[in-house]
Amino acid sequence: MRKVSNAIQDVKNAILSLVPPEAEVTRIDFEGPKIAVYSRRPHVFLANREELIKKLVKTIKKRVVVRGDPEARLKEREAEEKIRDIVPEEANITLIYFNETTGEVEIEAEKPGYVIGRDGVTLRRILAETLWYPKVLRKPPIASRTIYEVRELFRSRSDERLRFLRVVGHRIYRRQLIANEYVRIIALGGFQEVGRSAILIETPESRVLLDAGVKPSLGREEYPYFDLPELDPDTLDAIVITHAHLDHCGSLPYLFKYGFKVPVYMTEPTLYLMKLLQEDYLKIAERDGRQLPYSHRDVAEAVLHSYTLKYGEVTDIAPDIRLTLYRSGHILGAALAHIHIGQGLVNIVYTSDFKFARTGILDPANYQFPRVEVLIMETTYGGHQDYLPGRGEAERILIEIVRKTFERGGIVLIPVLAVGRAQDVLLVLNEAMERGLLPSAPIYIEGMIDEVTAIHTAFPEYLTPSLRERIYRGENPFTSPNINILRQAGEERGEIVRIRPSIIMSTSGMLTGGPVMDYLKLLAEDEKSSLVFVSYQIEGTLGRKILQGLRRLAFVDARGKVEMRELKMEVHRVEGFSGHSDRRQLEFYLRKITPKPKRIILVHGERSKIKSFKRQAERISGAEVLTPQNLEAIRVV
Repeated sequence: MRKVSNAIQDVKNAILSLVPPEAEVTRIDFEGPKIAVYSRRPHVFLANREELIKKLVKTIKKRVVVRGDPEARLKEREAEEKIRDIVPEEANITLIYFNETTGEVEIEAEKPGYVIGRDGVTLRRILAETLWYPKVLRKPPIASRTIYEVRELFRSRSDERLRFLRVVGHRIYRRQLIANEYVRIIALGGFQEVGRSAILIETPESRVLLDAGVKPSLGREEYPYFDLPELDPDTLDAIVITHAHLDHCGSLPYLFKYGFKVPVYMTEPTLYLMKLLQEDYLKIAERDGRQLPYSHRDVAEAVLHSYTLKYGEVTDIAPDIRLTLYRSGHILGAALAHIHIGQGLVNIVYTSDFKFARTGILDPANYQFPRVEVLIMETTYGGHQDYLPGRGEAERILIEIVRKTFERGGIVLIPVLAVGRAQDVLLVLNEAMERGLLPSAPIYIEGMIDEVTAIHTAFPEYLTPSLRERIYRGENPFTSPNINILRQAGEERGEIVRIRPSIIMSTSGMLTGGPVMDYLKLLAEDEKSSLVFVSYQIEGTLGRKILQGLRRLAFVDARGKVEMRELKMEVHRVEGFSGHSDRRQLEFYLRKITPKPKRIILVHGERSKIKSFKRQAERISGAEVLTPQNLEAIRVV
């Protein structure tokens, strides 16, 4: 402990040596990866556009935040009056919440830009004049239950969360005791398969887990190999969740159920989407009579231990490891993870799921990094025939399928992943109706798609510039009159399938459960209707089996009785909407990534596709290309 304490003290001494006495620093705390400096006169730090803070960060190479000393802060009522006086009325402040534990004041507004001010001038003034640290929140244009619940959870358990962050801070800033003699990448899940992604990065000093997913299949789920001795709750320093799809985050609460109490890093949209999908996963499992892998309390624990980062924000997560998240283009908030180990010893980029092309709602994945020696790359569409139609062609095909189905008086049933494809396809169909390419007809959405859409509108900065600007202007494309939100439709589904023509978009996207199964049962024998898949179907799922030719379907009712249906609907596959890169985009990414990696590890692909892409990756990159299986370990240093 002496060496740990000395490392902490070294950082404190470095800060105090740079801060002038007139700032009146009262204490310095380590809160997760962030160092909080408490001052009676924070305006000293804020002068000249925070030059002193920038100097501190440059010198100690750590994240620093300045907070007002608790004894010197204004009383809450006086502080609120001051804040409302400082912030322009155009911000439309909807909530001001004072967190006595953290010294933060949460300011929720419809237009948070006015709360921030040009170059942050308004935020600096709030801190200087109230000594409360301002935290700006956007009021979702569409009410979101999930966002409300997460914010309330953090508020109600702020004491507990702060204690945890201080423990984490001391773990991160402990003195490194062991030299970086090796770096290992251990395959826990998602290698030569799609689903249950989990990768352990191990050095002599630290261990970091990248993703913790499940593999959905009919009637059961497969989990990563968490029983390996290398994955120890006492020695794991951090977990990184790249995005909210269950095959990357679905087993995270399972770890907390069994004693893991480690920080979990992700973007802010991923935090909300992750909670929503994990709770929906439990709801579906319960409805289907399956044993629950974890509880809602475990989901809450995972959320409480989460720490959100912005794209491009460099963060210490262990004594010898730094993390930076970059845009991946897959779904809202999805990220590539850049892992910097040691003093430039090795840099690892884990793409997770990524899209190297612009979609209707997201910009393409980042391909420029400070350094990269090892690239861990997904190959979902790595097969030699996996060249998907371009975006424009995919839209044309989908619109034509819908038009012909409407002409027959049928219904278009689209199973969708609630996050990403649902919002993308929804905007395409609604725009087609607005432009007259399709006749106006109701678009019904069910299965938490509306809640996910609300979260999208709360984070326009993560969307494409054009969509972002529309939301900023108050022109919300997700609230069109054509869009009908169904909440707990239940018995109404029988009435909905009588409304023709129409489009029904429902979860789950791979037909592994959810309300889409009720619609499929009702429409299966309707020759006029169409079943349209717009996302990848994992091997073993009902969606994959239908694409492979299955036409006799079994449905189990609430009493456990099995009913058979003949699938007579037209079945279509429109893959140009995928959030994954196809073979062409994977190849292009290897040509564009800067700098060029020396080693490439292929993951998240079926065995045949990885084998096919390996040869092409070697030819394009000139790098060593590895294709490990689950449970294998690769030493990269």
